[in-house]
This record gives sequence, C-alpha cells and structure tokens, in this order.
Amino acid sequence: MYDILELNKKLLSELRDIAKDLKIKRVESFRKQDLIYKILDTQAIVAAGNKSVKQEERGTEKSSAGAEKASTDVKKKPGRPKKERKREPEKKARETAPQTEKASVQEKMKEPEPAAVPQPKPVDDKPQQREHPRKSDEGFQRRPSHERGERTERSERPERAERTERTERTERTDRTERTDRPERPDRNGHKKPYEQRREVDKYDFEGLITNSGVLEIMPDGYGFLRSADYNYLNSPDDIYVSQSQIKLFGLKTGDNVTGTIRPPKEGEKYFPLIKVEEINGRSPDYIRDRVPFDYLTPLFPEKKFTLVGNGQYNLSVRVVDMFAPIGKGQRGLIVAQPKTGKTVLLKDIANAIAANHPEVYMIVLLIDERPEEVTDMARNVNAEVISSTFDEPAERHVRIANIVLEKAKRLVECGHDVVILLDSITRLARAYNTIAPASGKVLSGGVDANALQRPKRFFGAARNIENGGSLTILATALTETGSKMDDVIFEEFKGTGNMELQLDRKLSNKRVFPAVDVNPSSTRREELLLEKPMLDKIWILRNYLSDMNSVEAMEFLRDRISRTASNEEFLISMNSG
Repeated sequence: MYDILELNKKLLSELRDIAKDLKIKRVESFRKQDLIYKILDTQAIVAAGNKSVKQEERGTEKSSAGAEKASTDVKKKPGRPKKERKREPEKKARETAPQTEKASVQEKMKEPEPAAVPQPKPVDDKPQQREHPRKSDEGFQRRPSHERGERTERSERPERAERTERTERTERTDRTERTDRPERPDRNGHKKPYEQRREVDKYDFEGLITNSGVLEIMPDGYGFLRSADYNYLNSPDDIYVSQSQIKLFGLKTGDNVTGTIRPPKEGEKYFPLIKVEEINGRSPDYIRDRVPFDYLTPLFPEKKFTLVGNGQYNLSVRVVDMFAPIGKGQRGLIVAQPKTGKTVLLKDIANAIAANHPEVYMIVLLIDERPEEVTDMARNVNAEVISSTFDEPAERHVRIANIVLEKAKRLVECGHDVVILLDSITRLARAYNTIAPASGKVLSGGVDANALQRPKRFFGAARNIENGGSLTILATALTETGSKMDDVIFEEFKGTGNMELQLDRKLSNKRVFPAVDVNPSSTRREELLLEKPMLDKIWILRNYLSDMNSVEAMEFLRDRISRTASNEEFLISMNSG
C-alpha cells in the first residue's frame, strides 16, 4: 500500500508501472497528480474488497467451529456434570451486584417468560453495549432462563459466554477496521467510496470524438492543433497536445495531426489529444523516420500540371498552359499592374489544377486582400482558402503565412504534392517589412535590408523533390503601382522564380481577357515539361507573334484558339495553315 507522500516522490514512469500493476486503463493519458489520485483510489477499492472476502471467510469458520463445539458438548454431557464450575461465576455475580438489582432480578424470575432460549445481544445495532460491557448484568439476565432450563443447558452457559465474548472481540476488531477504512482516503484528501462509485457511473466520452488540426508548438514545448476554419489562429476549437506526445512522435510545427480527443475535465480549458491516428496522412511510424525539408534534394520540375480537360476549357488556362506551362515544383510569378485580372486568373488556374489533379493538396493564401474577394474565392475554388484581409494587422499576415508554409513543408516531407497560390507576395513582403526590427540599413523605397529575407524564404521553399513530393508556389507581384517600395520588392523577386507570367494593363483596359502579354511570359527549362513536337510548334508560334505588340498577339490567339477544342488541335491547324 502506497500513501500520497511516497507516490509524490516517485517518477512518472514508476507511477505508470504501479498503475499498470493495479490494472488501471489508459495510463499514458494521466498527468502525474491525476495518476497519484487514481492509484490511491484503486488501492482503497482493492483493500475494501479483500477485507470483505476475509470477513466472509471468518464467518464461515466461526459457524463451523460453533457447530463442532455444540456437538462435542452434547457428547460430553452425561459423563461430566459441571455444577461446581457453575457456582463460582454465580457467587461472584452475587457479590458484585447491588441489592436493587437483586430485587429486580427476583421479580423477573417470578414473571413467566414465553421462550426459554436466550436471544443473542444486538451487538451491531447498539455500539453502546460494546463500549461498556457489564459481565454482572449479563450473568443476572441469563440466570432466570438458565435456572428454568435443564441442567445440560446450565452446563453449556459458561462456554456460551466465552463464545459470545470471542465473537464480540472479533466483531469489535472488524468494526474498528471498517471504521478505519473510509477514514484512510479522507486523511489523504481523496473522495469517499460512494463518491467514487458515482464517478464510475458517469458516461465516458473518451475515444468517441476524432478531430484534426495543424500543430503549432509553443515556446514551452507543448502545442495546439489549430483549425483551418479560424485561419490557424487561436480559437475555441484548439486541441491541446502534450510535450510528451510531441517528443514521442517527433512532431513539428505544421504537422496535420488526426486523432481521438476527450472533453476537458474540471480545471481544464482545452480538449486534450488522447491518441494519434494519422500524421499528414501517414502512420506515426512513418513520420519518425522522415527527412527534414531542408535536407531534401531539389530538382527542376519534370511533371507538368494539366490545366485543360475535365470540363476546364477556359481560354485563360489554355494560354497559360501553352506559353507558360506549370510543373510540379514550379516557382512562378504572375507580374501584374492593378486591375488586370490577376485574381481571376489565379482562380481559373486553381480550379483547373483541382479538376485535373485531385491528388494535389492546394492552399489559396490571400494576404492583404479585400474581404469580398476572400468570400468569392472560398465559394468558387475547390481548395483550402486561408486569408488575412487588409484591415488586419501585419503581425496576423506574417503569422498565417508562416504556419501555411510550415504545413506545406511537412506535407512535402511525407511525399505529397502541394500547391500554394499566394496573392500577393508584394503585400506579404510589406507586412514582413513592417514587423522587422530596424537594422539601420534601408534600401530605396523604405525597405529594410533584412526585411526581405523571410518572404524570400517563403518563395524559395518551392521545389521539386527527388524521389517524390513537390511544393509549387504561384504568387502575384504588383508593379507600376506608383510606390517605389513595390518596385524594389519586385526587382528582388524577379530573378528568383523559374516561371513568369506577365499581364498587360492595355489589354485589360480594352477588356481583352486574359490580359496576358505573351512575348515576355515563359517558363525556364520548359523542354522538361513539354514534348518535343509540341515544343517545336510553340517556338514557331512565338517567332510569329514576336513582331506583334501585346494587344495584336492576344487578339490573334483569342480568334484562333476559340475555334479549336484543344491546344494540340490548334497547333496542328496552325501547322497546316
């Protein structure tokens, strides 16, 4: 038996071993203090059960011993009279008893009694008789019935007295043990047995609820599963993940964890995670051996996203698919002036990828955008939409962008293909510049020298991974806004991408959509994405369009592409003509 002081000195692992010996379920889900109380309660219940079994065994032994003694007394009765032995206790009783009691006893002797058999004293119901036993009273109360009884019954009287004394002694010890039993847990500050039974009867919701979320680890070591419904910020749906679970499964910030939870107990604020079932769509054993994102080998994009087909025959995506093909692991910039339709083009690309590549996990990240655009994107795009509108502080923009990037990295580590559509990287760089500490080195336009390192880290995470997995980022960049800062940000990102799609304000002013400037739009190493015959025909088409300005080239393409059902058919018709 352990007391609370001994258990407080033990480690959590030792307490779990003790709890397993006591057959306590779900030992890993208890905190140390809860586990100590659970062990003490279980010990009290086990001890109570053992003592009740011992009392039943003693009762059976006493009954058997009494039966044997009665049989031996009956056998010894004719040969051994015990008159002399009877007189000694009677004399002692007469000498000690007062005169008033003698008179009352004599009156009782004269009154007739219906039964001659002595009734056992109610020891259990009247503890006062236990506390003040009076042998002289017992002797005088028994005397009338024994004097009327036979001589054999008189001979059995002292033995019965001895037996009753023995039973009284054992009952006293048993009763003291019983009274001590509930006091023991009370001294340790625990609940009484009937309260424990009442708790056991309560319905247990453990293991019934399954939920998922993106892990964010706090500086103290524990973490929370954030919900996408609240843009991965603090919310009532947060699920608490303990530090031991994070270390056990090797979890990192951004891991998408699915597991069973339970309702919070008294004094708890959050739903705690009980059991981990899946991490990023993989088993927990697979996650322990994963290679960190920074150590994965990046390659040029080799597999092209098919943007045409499955009901997606939009003119915009057909032009993009022909002149600036997008591959898995592409790092692309959509360079545009305001009001050129870049958000609509981004939405068309997202729907085309979702329709033709359901295996791809797509995230649309809207930073510093208008609220109505967020609603439109969430309703019309088959993807996860995470947003932070222009009325939110810069800290919120940065926090959401960081957790989205970490989530994408964790998915790529597990071999998934991820696409992030960012609108816009210029506004994200502005937010980083706002919260960055002043370094003393300021570029033209008011951009801090160190402020662009983190948005570059975000954009540079796009890569095609050797032996599976890719992260594709398509971001919009603003130009010619009248702000020197926007031009500096664009110039910093201009050479980092491997795909560039330029939009022209002249086309959008004439309401010619898509407003794509075909000649400067291209993809690096496009020969890895397109087949040789198709690539040759596209180069011939580019050579033909190079003599036209952006408006003439786009009007020519719209006229010819709208007559054909696919890009292949358009190229074949161009070759024949």
